[in-house]
This record gives sequence, structure tokens and C-alpha cells, in this order.
Amino acid sequence: MTDRAHVLLWTDSAAAYLDAVASAGLSDRVVIDALARKDRPSPEQLARTVAMMAPAVPAGLLPEMPKLRWVQAMSAGVEGWLALPDLPPGLVLTCARGTHRESMPENIIGALFYVSKPYAMAVENQKRRAWVGTVAQPLTGKTLGILGLGAIGQEVARIAAALGMRVIGTRRRPAPMAHVAEILPPDHTDTVLAQSDILLLLLPATPATENLIDARSLGLMKPSAWLLNFGRGHLINDNDLIAAVRQRKIAGAMLDVFRQEPLPADHPFWTTEGIIVLPHIGGPHPQRDKIVARLFVDNLDRFLRGAPLKEVVDRDAGY
Repeated sequence: MTDRAHVLLWTDSAAAYLDAVASAGLSDRVVIDALARKDRPSPEQLARTVAMMAPAVPAGLLPEMPKLRWVQAMSAGVEGWLALPDLPPGLVLTCARGTHRESMPENIIGALFYVSKPYAMAVENQKRRAWVGTVAQPLTGKTLGILGLGAIGQEVARIAAALGMRVIGTRRRPAPMAHVAEILPPDHTDTVLAQSDILLLLLPATPATENLIDARSLGLMKPSAWLLNFGRGHLINDNDLIAAVRQRKIAGAMLDVFRQEPLPADHPFWTTEGIIVLPHIGGPHPQRDKIVARLFVDNLDRFLRGAPLKEVVDRDAGY
């Protein structure tokens, strides 16, 4: 068969994707080049590829791919792709939005318990063999504010509501949503800030969300409130957050994402009491590649049939 589509899998973990292509019955419709990230595609591969999956590409590569029509990013965030100076305007870019819904909601719920229950304190007291009575703070009756009520936010809302929490939040296009008491547009973010006992950030990195959490917005939060960031590090003004936590303007912050990763050893986040640093553990899953592979083969089948793709990136919105 001579009209098979040439697909480039530029990843160090291609096995799950090759298996998914075979299981979906697409093997006889494509020619797949699987390439490790340390290797650069050959001129022949660049010339013939019509579809590609990769976590990122260097500037200068895409203009060398004249037949490329579709790229599947391997993460939900695509700020790196959109920052490319030579991203072709007609290239369809899809992201892995929604593929974290099996892992991230559980990790976020774990964060809710961590900041409200004295387990960490008990572990530290055990090291000293000290019996210190503490009282756990209830989640029932507290307000969870979610900035970014997408697929992850909706699942977190479902679980939080089952725990007796009141959930409010923002969404670019507000519409009634199960388990969410109030859904507001982004220009009503201040309302969510003021009402939240725990504020969860799940927004993408875009020009509109850069430094969204700064001294002004932190000043609107309750002194007893916690900030959880599982979205992007660019959402927070680092210096303003450090100052707010040190001055007890908020109770503390748990951060899973940062402007620079790994977080530099000399960053004040490491040593600021009240700030908990997580090494970007919110989204990873033991079967992560198999989960993303399901989306990839669904889109590959759609691509081959000329059908609309899923999770297409809105370049104007930035995600």
C-alpha cells in the first residue's frame, strides 16, 4: 500500500503508542518512524512526515517539514509550542487535555487533606517521640474555589462536594455544572478569591493568566486560606506569594508547578515556612503513556478519516 500516512513518534516511550496503533487496527494505514528524543529526524523523515507526536520541538525544525499537517502534543500545556517563532499558522496542534483526570484529582484531594489534617505534624512529632494533641480542621462546610473548571476541576468538584465542601469557581464560558454551587466568568475571579477557604489554580499559562496571583489578589484572600497551584508556575508572582505567606496574609501554599523546573536549589520557596514544594507530581501516572496513547490513536483515526480532531488548541486563547 503506497498511500499510507507517514507519522513520526518523537518520544523515548514509543511502545505504548505503537501497541495502541496496532490494537486500533491502524497499522496498515500508516508508516511510523519511532525516534528517541536524543536523535534528530533525518532529512528524509522530515520531508515525508504528515503527522507527529512529541513533547516539544526546537525552533527551526517545523519549517523543514513541508508535509506536516498535524501535531499531537504529549501534555495539556502547550505554551512551549505556542512560543515557537516559526509555528506554521495552518498547522493543527492538539494537546493532551483531559488525560490527567485519572491521577491529578486524587493528588489534589490528597493536598486538601494534607493542609487540613495534622498528619505531617504527627510524623514530625513522632521523630521526637512527642505526644502532642492536635485538632484536625474539617473540610465539610469549607469553600473550595477553583480557577479553571475544566475536566480536572470538574472531577475535583465532584469529590470535594462528596466531602461536604461548597465548590465555586471560574470558567471561560460559564454554564451550570454538577457539584459546583457557583460558576463565574474570569472577570469575577475576585469573588472566588474572597470566598475561598482553599483556592485551587488549574489555569493554563497564557498572557491573560501571567502573574494572576499577585500582591493585590493575595490581599483579597482570607488570612486562614490556603493556595494550591496545580496549573502552571506562571500564574503566581513568586515574590508576592513569599511575602504574603511570611506576613501571614494567607495560611500557606502548596505548589506543584514552577516557572523553572526543577526548582533551583536557591529559590526561597524551599525555605519559606508555610510553602510546601511538590516536585510536579500532580499529573504523572504509572500508565501515563497508555492513557495518552488512547487520545493519540483516536485522533490518528480521525486524522486519517478527515474528521475533526479532539482537544484542538485555540491559539488565541493559549490552550
